[in-house]
Amino acid sequence: MTSTKLYTVIYVVLFVLATVQVLIEQAGFLEEAYWTAFVVIMVLSAVKALFVVGYYQHLKFEPRAVTLVVFAGLLGALALTAAAAYSIL
Repeated sequence: MTSTKLYTVIYVVLFVLATVQVLIEQAGFLEEAYWTAFVVIMVLSAVKALFVVGYYQHLKFEPRAVTLVVFAGLLGALALTAAAAYSIL
């Protein structure tokens, strides 16, 4: 069983990553260096997603096949998000 302390640390990490994403958007980097800001935000989103599925959805303790199926879905979602962002330009 995972401890409450670990869940708290993961929550704080997720909160900090989300704050960094908002600061990047609010700082105006999207107007100056759109693709750089976009890549940074996408990487941070992927890291957050890995924390969520790994610990809060307990995939860390599942068989590898289940984990691979979820990661394939994650890659598909990231690809669709990237395609949507590209089509806005």
